[in-house]
Amino acid sequence: MSILVTGGLGYIGSMTVAALQTRGDEVVVIDNLSTGHPESIPVGVPLARGELSDHGLLRSVIREYRVDRVIHFAACTSVLESVQDPGKYFKNNTLNTLGLLEVMRESGIDQIIYSSTAAIYGEPEQTPIDENHPMLPVNPYGQSKRFSEIMLDAFGRAWGLRHVALRYFNAAGGSPGRGEDHDPETHLVPLVLQVALGKRDSIAVFGDDYPTSDGTCVRDYIHIDDLAQAHLKSLDYLADGGDSQVINLGNGTGHSVLEVIETARRITNHPIPYSVELRRVGDPSTLVASSEKAKKILGWEPQYPDLESIVTSAWQWHKNHPNGYSGK
Repeated sequence: MSILVTGGLGYIGSMTVAALQTRGDEVVVIDNLSTGHPESIPVGVPLARGELSDHGLLRSVIREYRVDRVIHFAACTSVLESVQDPGKYFKNNTLNTLGLLEVMRESGIDQIIYSSTAAIYGEPEQTPIDENHPMLPVNPYGQSKRFSEIMLDAFGRAWGLRHVALRYFNAAGGSPGRGEDHDPETHLVPLVLQVALGKRDSIAVFGDDYPTSDGTCVRDYIHIDDLAQAHLKSLDYLADGGDSQVINLGNGTGHSVLEVIETARRITNHPIPYSVELRRVGDPSTLVASSEKAKKILGWEPQYPDLESIVTSAWQWHKNHPNGYSGK
């Protein structure tokens, strides 16, 4: 029996695939390579290239590799792009999830780990945010993920699907063999480090008039190694008969954009200039997690809880891979 990982060539997906392989799990990956990198897949892990909307491919992979569980990463993830092109997000994130769930039902697969997001909460009413916080996403990205969570609940009631929806806060960091490589890059930590590498002149700070300590957005950064381990623990939780859960993943500490820049300055010994631009549509001012449920239900504990460690690991990756996986 094996675990199907959709989007397993992506930033978090590839880290999770590597962690699964390391502990001896059988894994197969489906990825359309639109944003993923073939170089990130561990040796020996089979890859089926294609779209989640290709239900024939899904059935074939599930049958050939005797898939009994699914980790579903494949999705579009840019808040800004979702505002500009919402249809793409509802198609890729919501409709493709529906198709996957239908094929799982046909195939008798009743366990899934779902890659969700803190964006489903919208503008927080209190901080830190726990799983009972109202879900009022303010952009199509968060809305597309929320719709998928609703489907998971409905499929559970209808035919017994059990799921863990992991609501990530801000994934960051790197490992010796894997790191963040998007085109275009939209995440703060790699953008800041690109300045230190001389790949851009400065970093844009979108808004300095938010109701935060220094006026810039505050986010909860979590290392991708810690995210990967949470997926393994979620698989084990369901395998042991656990009920469906939604679980936040973060470190419980918020850092502003300017704090991230200052941390990167110390680590890289580069001045990293920045300019203040207009706010981006759909950006909440503060997103900080309560991860008490993850610790209690999954026995999960982050190993890299401080921003310094996260940015340092990202810097090591980017210094060794200044042009990403391609090396060009």
